[in-house]
Amino acid sequence: ANSALYNVDGGHRAVIFDRFTGVKNYVVGEGTHFLIPWVQRPIIYDVRSRPRNVPVVTGSKDLQNVNITLRILFRPVQEQLPRMYTTLGVDYDERVLPSITNEVLKAVVAQFDASEMITQREVVSQKVCEELTERASTFGVILDDISITHLTFGKEFTQAVEMKQVAQQEAERARFLVEKAEQQKKAAVISAEGDSQAAHLLAKSFGDAGEALVELRRLEAAEDISFQLSRSRNVVYLPTGQSTLLSLPQ
Repeated sequence: ANSALYNVDGGHRAVIFDRFTGVKNYVVGEGTHFLIPWVQRPIIYDVRSRPRNVPVVTGSKDLQNVNITLRILFRPVQEQLPRMYTTLGVDYDERVLPSITNEVLKAVVAQFDASEMITQREVVSQKVCEELTERASTFGVILDDISITHLTFGKEFTQAVEMKQVAQQEAERARFLVEKAEQQKKAAVISAEGDSQAAHLLAKSFGDAGEALVELRRLEAAEDISFQLSRSRNVVYLPTGQSTLLSLPQ
């Protein structure tokens, strides 16, 4: 390869360092370019968005330990690459992101209790994004996306939360059993009231139909007697309303 030529790949930019004048105050775009051999050399920067996870251990407002990890998508401001190379070098992300992330997270998390970190996670995330984006811009770094990917607390707080959850579950179970007993009690009362009302209606029905029932039973008995007599051969039927004399043997 000719040392007077160099390539800048897609998604990259170059800064030129000159042995006599230092860093040139311009940025070279994609493509093949010329330089002065032995005097100039290109410094290549990746200007695409890249991810980085930054873990931080800090404390909440109520002095609970908080382990939090941010996933950051970052890229450099292209126009500021010459100054960035002069002040930070090529590995600017290693020098800047952990430092400012630790600084911002400590400041934001200290404003919330541990429980608020859970219930107001979106608020916490929004504050972190705003402050971290502003802080990174002072170093010529653009943050395209910031998200909380990991959030845990100290052992004592975690145990307290677990105990609270168990207590809430037990309370819910006890409340369910009480409500179930109340429902069963109401059902028993309603059933008893229904049985009492049914017995009352049945007794009233028998009372209203008492005379008819007696007459019905009398007719059924007479019918049964007639049936039994009709089967006997020693029975003589007498016409009704007539007087008949029977000659009985002496």
